[in-house]
Amino acid sequence: MSIIIRKATSEDAAFLAQMILQSSRAGKKICIYDLIFGTNNDKDTLANLEKLTTTVAKSSCHYTNFLIAEMDGKSVGSLCSYEPRISTRESFFDALKEIGVDSEDSEYEEILNYCNFDINTRTLIFDFMEELEGFIDVGVLKALMHKSLLTARLKGYRIAQTVVEIGSLETLLYYKKLGFKEVKQKECELYREKFGRAGFVLLAYEF
Repeated sequence: MSIIIRKATSEDAAFLAQMILQSSRAGKKICIYDLIFGTNNDKDTLANLEKLTTTVAKSSCHYTNFLIAEMDGKSVGSLCSYEPRISTRESFFDALKEIGVDSEDSEYEEILNYCNFDINTRTLIFDFMEELEGFIDVGVLKALMHKSLLTARLKGYRIAQTVVEIGSLETLLYYKKLGFKEVKQKECELYREKFGRAGFVLLAYEF
């Protein structure tokens, strides 16, 4: 079966919500979006994520930042790429406000303040690299990343970056296999307390 890579549309909101949640959970009982939305079940978290992908404010979760992989007309994978100078922290808060969520002065903002890296805003950030169960190891992620890196190179980017949780060994190994190199690690006790993971690893790809 051939893999087709296309840009996401607003009609993909439900699938993108599924991929964002799958990527963010990464084996944990709860993730940052459960904390942001104050939800305790997948249905409510997914409903909020679906709305978040189609807000007027273009946050990192906006559908226009995503590529989707299809096989036989079925969406099977996603990859998000965005510029942090455009999809800023402020635009994310604006998007949350649009859907009725106020996360300022919250636990989420506290985690941002203590656990984030200082990232060059002129880079391209990759996130939410995911594939459906049943389509693993058939080339979905490779096709998505190949298309994204080619597009980034043609647009003149010099560097792309991604942030992965410490302990997410499969994801780390996959990015390194693609040519990403580890830049630094940042342990964060607040994140460990909330989610049971030690912190984050910053990876970079130079064109």
